[in-house]
Amino acid sequence: MVEQFSYTVKGAGPGIVLAHGGGGGSEANFGPLMADLAATHTVVAPDLPGSGATPRSTVPLELDAVADALVATADAAGVGRFTVLGYSLGTAVAVRAATRHPDRVRGLVLTAGFAHPDNRIRLAVRVWRALLEGDRETLARFLLTVAHGTPALEAMGPDELERAVADLAASVPEGSPEQVDLVASVDTRADLAGISVPTLVVAATLDRLAGPALSREMAAGIPGAELVEVESGHLVAAEAPEAWRAAVRAFLDRHS
Repeated sequence: MVEQFSYTVKGAGPGIVLAHGGGGGSEANFGPLMADLAATHTVVAPDLPGSGATPRSTVPLELDAVADALVATADAAGVGRFTVLGYSLGTAVAVRAATRHPDRVRGLVLTAGFAHPDNRIRLAVRVWRALLEGDRETLARFLLTVAHGTPALEAMGPDELERAVADLAASVPEGSPEQVDLVASVDTRADLAGISVPTLVVAATLDRLAGPALSREMAAGIPGAELVEVESGHLVAAEAPEAWRAAVRAFLDRHS
């Protein structure tokens, strides 16, 4: 695996490093927050192996190595201490980075995440991984079914739904297999009690992939963690961008 990730940098001020979800990318997962974050912070937006411009890994991804590469990417961007904003799989990367590099990580924001995959995630990941070997349109239909909350999904008209399927099918990162395998393997439960930095956990109450109970479990396990719940499916950036932005901004204003 590469020792650091390809990245972009926006803004100036205290450091923020993004950790995106499996099968995603920094722009796709954090796009609606970027302008607001960059108005007050230096935002380092890396892409995991096989997403964006980061080469696909030739070996299975391991959480420790991914967390170390995230910190190395911050080094390359000239950012010393930073808050990590993790989404979905990125929440495990963020927690592990804080555990392995406590001198570097000054805060955590963990959205729609999990410390370990529950049975729903395990089942979804098996289907997701199998569909990656076949028709991408079928994969996109499956992902939209589990990733959107019911109100957002049912609000789409037939043409809009088909466009969403086509757009998603065309944007699946080549490194998705390795990233999805990492989703299935993570377990940061033993890390949580040792987190000593300010932490915000954002639970998506309509999430049918990483259910809100998993976010609540993370918040309960991290000493002093704050918990905010937003009405959204797993795709928080698409379904509740303003509520998410407001929660993150309030946290950063208190702790940056």
